[in-house]
Amino acid sequence: MDPLLQVDNLRTWFHTQDGVVRAVDGVSFHVRPGETLGIVGESGCGKSVTALSIMGLIPRPPGRIEEGSRIAFRTGSGMEDLTQVSDGRMRELRGNEIGMIFQEPMTSLNPVFRVGDQIGEALRKHRGMGPKEAREHALGLLHLVGIPAPRQRVDEYPHQLSGGMRQRIMIAMALACDPRLLIADEPTTALDVTIQAQILELLKRLQEELEMALILITHDMGVVAEMCDRVAVMYAGQIVEEGPVDDLFHDPRNPYTEGLLRSIPHLGRRDARLAVIPGLVPSPTAWPDGCRFQARCPYAWEKRCGQAPALFPIAPGRATRCWLVEEPERREAALAEGRGFQGATVGTVGTEPGAGGAGASPNGREPLMEVRGLRTHFPVRKGAFVGRSVGVVRAVDGVSFDLLEGETLGLVGESGCGKTTAGRSVLRLVQPTEGTVRFAGRPLLEMGRGELRAFRRRAQIIFQDPFSSLNPRMTVGDALREVLGIHGLAKGPAATARIAELLDRVGLRPEQAVRYPHEFSGGQRQRIGIARALAVEPDLIVCDEPVSALDVSVQAQVINLLKELQADLGLTYLFIAHDLSVVRHISDRVAVMYLGRIVELAEVETLFRNPLMPYTQALLSAVPVPDPRTSPQRILLHGDVPSPTHPPSGCPFHPRCPSLLRDEECARVVPPLEDKGGGQWVACLKVPVG
Repeated sequence: MDPLLQVDNLRTWFHTQDGVVRAVDGVSFHVRPGETLGIVGESGCGKSVTALSIMGLIPRPPGRIEEGSRIAFRTGSGMEDLTQVSDGRMRELRGNEIGMIFQEPMTSLNPVFRVGDQIGEALRKHRGMGPKEAREHALGLLHLVGIPAPRQRVDEYPHQLSGGMRQRIMIAMALACDPRLLIADEPTTALDVTIQAQILELLKRLQEELEMALILITHDMGVVAEMCDRVAVMYAGQIVEEGPVDDLFHDPRNPYTEGLLRSIPHLGRRDARLAVIPGLVPSPTAWPDGCRFQARCPYAWEKRCGQAPALFPIAPGRATRCWLVEEPERREAALAEGRGFQGATVGTVGTEPGAGGAGASPNGREPLMEVRGLRTHFPVRKGAFVGRSVGVVRAVDGVSFDLLEGETLGLVGESGCGKTTAGRSVLRLVQPTEGTVRFAGRPLLEMGRGELRAFRRRAQIIFQDPFSSLNPRMTVGDALREVLGIHGLAKGPAATARIAELLDRVGLRPEQAVRYPHEFSGGQRQRIGIARALAVEPDLIVCDEPVSALDVSVQAQVINLLKELQADLGLTYLFIAHDLSVVRHISDRVAVMYLGRIVELAEVETLFRNPLMPYTQALLSAVPVPDPRTSPQRILLHGDVPSPTHPPSGCPFHPRCPSLLRDEECARVVPPLEDKGGGQWVACLKVPVG
C-alpha cells in the first residue's frame, strides 16, 4: 500500500542568539492509510517538533525547515510536498486533511468561546457551513466522541468541563472535517488512567470507523504497545530504531530502546531496582559527534561510536542506528563485564509486609502516624470578597489509616478524589475540619506553634512540581541553607558542608549549589526537592506525585533514589500517585481513595493480585501494559468523579459502579471500611467478609 505521508530527511532548526537548535535533524519515516505509527522518546528528542513540522506550525522565525527536507502528503492530485506549498494551501490541508490533538487541551482551547463555536469554526471555514448547520454538526461530533448531554455541553466554556471532557473536545475539533491523518501529541499524558482508557478506546474506535491514519506521540510505552502497528524511537533529533511494535518490544536492537523498555515499572512484578539510563538527553545546540547516545550507552566503545552510525536496515521494515549491528558480540562482552542497563531483575522481591488495616501493627512495628476519621472540608462562598457560604467541598471525608515506621503506604485514585488534600492535612499544611492525627503518639491537631515547628523537622513533603516549589531567585545552596537556618541545624561552614553532603546524597555535585532552579532539568529539580526534604533529617516524607511529570528514564532514577534513601535512613513514606505501576514498585501497602474516602486498603501484593473493590478492579484494568502481545480485559468506567460538593448518596461509587451486584441498597447505605479477611479492608456492601 502506498504511503499517505512520506517524510524524508526532515531537518527543523531554530536559529537563536545562543546558536542553532537542531531540534529535528534528519528524520525519515512513512505512514500508510489506516495505520498507527507511534513516535516515542524522552523530552527534548524532537517528537513534538516533528509533528508541528508536518502541520506547518513551526514559528518562523526563529524556526525553519531546512533545504533538502521533504514532507510528502497524498492528496487528490498526488503527493504534495508540504514544505513547498503556500500558506493558503497549508491552511486548506490543516484541519481538512490533517488534524492534530495537542497535549494540553486547556491551553489549546480558547477560554472565551463556547465549545460549539470552537468546533464549528473549522466547519464554517473548511466546509462553508452556516451557523445552524455547523452547530448541528458539532452536536453530532460531541456525541461521536462520547460527551454526555451534548446539547448542554455545546454551549459551555472549556473551564466548565473536566480534563477528560476537554480532551474529547480537542478530538472532536480535530475530526470535524474528517481528516485522513490524525496526529495525537501526548493525548493522554495529563489524564487519569481511567480517563486515558476511555480516550484510547475512543481513538481506536474512531480510527476504525473513519479509516484514518494515526501518528501517536507519547512517552508511555504501555500506550504504544496497545495502540500502535509500528514504532519509531527518537533520540537527540534522530530516529534511532523503527519497526513493527511486536518486534521492537520483544527484540529491541538499539541500546536506547532497550534502556527505555527496561526502565518501566510493571504491574505484574516488583523489581529490586529499576534499570536506568544514566545522564540526560544532550543539548540540541551541541549534539555530540559520533553516536549521540554513546555517553549514556553501556555498550559504547570508542573506536566505532566516535563515528556517526547510519540507520541500518536489519529486517524488512526494521532499522536501527547502532554499530552493534556490525559487531553484536560487543554487547555480550559488555554484559559479561556487568556493563548493561543495571537495576532490573525479573521476579518479585520479598518485602517485609505492612499492616493490613487501620489499627494493625504486625511484626512488632509501631505506627508512626495514626489517622482516624479525618475530614477536610472547604466552604463554597458566593458574593464579593468573603461572601456567604453556600455549601462545602468534601475533599477528605472520613479517612482512617496507620502509617508504620519504615514502610511506604501508597495512596492512589483519580484526580479530585482527595489524595493531595489528605497528604497535606496529615502534615497540617491544610487545617482539617475534624478527626484525629497522632504522630509518634502526640495529637497533631492540638499542637501549638512550638510543637508544630518540632513536628515539621520530623515530617516533610516532596511536591509534584519542583520548579514551582523552588524560589527562582535563590540558588539551590541558598534554598537548602534557608531550611537549615529556620530549624537551627547549621550555619556558616557547617551549613556549607551539610549542603554538599545533601547534594551528593541525591546524586548531584556539590558545586551545583551555586546554580538556580531554571538551570536544572526536571529530574534534577526533583532531586533538589528531595534534598530539601532530607535537610532536617525527617522520619516521614509525604511524596505528592513526585515522578508524574518526569520521563520514564528519569522517573526510574528518582524512584531508585527514594528506595535507597528509605533503606539507608529508615524513612517512612506516604506516596501519593496515580501511576499504579510506580505505586506497585515502591509501596508496602496501598490505600485506594475515591471521592474523599478510602475504599480499599491492603498489602501491595494482595491488592494487585486480588482487588475486591470494583473501583480498584477498574483502576488496575485501565493501566496500559507495555507488551503488545497482551490484550487487556478492560473495565471501562463511564463519566468522571462526581463533584465533592454534591456527592452521591450511599456508596459514593455506585453511579459509576460496573458490578452486576449493584442494587438500591448501594444508593442508600454508605459502606464502612471493614476487614474482609486477610487484612484486606474494603468499603463495599457486596464484598462478603472472609
